[in-house]
Amino acid sequence: MNTTQIEIDLQKTIAKNRLVGLWRLMQGFRLKYSAAVLSLGISALAKTLTYLLLRYFVDSYFVSEIRTITLPVIALGFLALAVAEGGFTFLSGLLASQSAESVTRRLRNYLYDHIQHLTFTYHSKMKTGELIERSTSDVDALKRFFADQAVSVGRIFFLFVVNFIALLNLNVKLALISVIVVPLVLFVSIVLFKKVSTAYESYQEQEAVLSTTLQENLAGVRVVKAFSRQEYEMTKFEKDNWEKFLRGKKLLIMHSLFWPLSDILCGAQLLVGYLVGALMAIHGDISVGTYLAYSGMVIYIIFPLRNLGRVIVQTSTGLVSYGRVMDIIKENREPLDEGDHLPSTNVKGSIEFDNVKFEYEPDDHTLEEISFSVKPGQAIALLGSTGSGKSTLVNLLPRFFEYTGGKILLDGVELNRYPRKYLRQQIGIVEQEPFLFSRSIRDNITYGVGREVTDAEVESAARAAAIHDVILSFKDGYKTLVGERGVTLSGGQKQRVTIARTILKNPRILILDDSTSSVDTETEAEIRDALNNLMQDRTTFIIAHRIQSITEADLILVMDKGRIIQRGKHADLVKQEGIYQQIFNIQTRIEVELEKELSNVG
Repeated sequence: MNTTQIEIDLQKTIAKNRLVGLWRLMQGFRLKYSAAVLSLGISALAKTLTYLLLRYFVDSYFVSEIRTITLPVIALGFLALAVAEGGFTFLSGLLASQSAESVTRRLRNYLYDHIQHLTFTYHSKMKTGELIERSTSDVDALKRFFADQAVSVGRIFFLFVVNFIALLNLNVKLALISVIVVPLVLFVSIVLFKKVSTAYESYQEQEAVLSTTLQENLAGVRVVKAFSRQEYEMTKFEKDNWEKFLRGKKLLIMHSLFWPLSDILCGAQLLVGYLVGALMAIHGDISVGTYLAYSGMVIYIIFPLRNLGRVIVQTSTGLVSYGRVMDIIKENREPLDEGDHLPSTNVKGSIEFDNVKFEYEPDDHTLEEISFSVKPGQAIALLGSTGSGKSTLVNLLPRFFEYTGGKILLDGVELNRYPRKYLRQQIGIVEQEPFLFSRSIRDNITYGVGREVTDAEVESAARAAAIHDVILSFKDGYKTLVGERGVTLSGGQKQRVTIARTILKNPRILILDDSTSSVDTETEAEIRDALNNLMQDRTTFIIAHRIQSITEADLILVMDKGRIIQRGKHADLVKQEGIYQQIFNIQTRIEVELEKELSNVG
């Protein structure tokens, strides 16, 4: 979903005051939600009028016998008020639920869209489990806030105000006695609100840790089973789960502390009110009907007040969840269309690195003094130990990261002048660790093309990646569903499907990040032949660990600790003393020994 498809820009809902932010979040649904709260007010008024009608009925028919309204009319009045109370309560719940579902649906859509557009730096630092927790549990907490807690505050407010005003009309002394404990209950509620907010935030953080543990375990289930680490993983999970239990227990204790306090205060208030009212009725200060009306209305002052404390405490969870969700939304998006140079045609592929530097963090010197040039159609190979900066270097080309020094020119134009979206349309990447979605093989191959693709095009790409015959061997062919992360395919098969996906994209610049490391020698040769044809007139960056994979490259860059320490063609580098020659000699010796072993076995 594009940003333009989102109904509002939810980044504008961010506010220091979370209640203000929640109100902004309801943009477009405020009228319906206000109607839900107003319906509660009407329902509360109907309840109060019921007790006033009861007062009239008792005083008219059992005390003074002065009757201006007939009994059938009174009966119809009770019935009408009951229908009004129930009907408007139902209407309030319906409107509030619809508003809450609409707001959270929009929030989920926006949040998912926003996460898709956050920078690589953000995703590299943020744990997957944490993002999942905030996108699900915290959004659901917001839904409960809108559907129940906020509406309950409105209901309590209307019940209190309407019944208190009615009590003042009945008897000022009784009305004032009925609200003695209000300040005390509110004080207890506010104190617990602050404590519960802190405890709930801590609980949600631990729940995110538990989600991350579970997500990592399920993602690496093959590794867990291969190394028989089930007991270790269970111990780790139990430790995180125990911590969640302790934090949840603390949270529940805080919740439970409120109920005894509020019950004692509200119960004492109710008994005092009943006692004073009964004595006033006995002494003739108020009528029997007035006392009965008071007995009903005071309940709708005291117990809503008791529930107000509960709602205030529960509201803290919604406010905490709002803050956690907004922490994601306030992150700046990666501007895909930012750039003043947008060619109408594909790039040619001329690339120049001029003293390029890059730092993930200040002073970490990930890349330093990187300088080389590439002509269109050339193949550039990057060789070096793990952590030498090879992948980081090629990740600068699609602007996954922004270089912090020097400059990169693409077709003579500064790279950061090209919009990221355009660059990524021009670049095809085959990752070192292939990733497939839980969809059909055809859907995985056509992923990212952005247009309707014919079966012939898909098959042609699959043939080029040496996977066509394998796909046809499956019962459903190209319609075969791939398991989660491609578990139904072997490592080499997954890699070839991702290569087919890149081939179908037909990019001007290729990045092959050790893309043949998961296949056997024979398959690698097949893929290499296909890629050699594909690489014609395309600038290609090849990251490899086997020198045999890069001997035909136009330029080989040997990297170490973020610097280029050797450069040249294979024939030149193999004669120079240095890392390249050492790696070549080691790999050659291993292959010779392996051939001898195979010959002896034969």
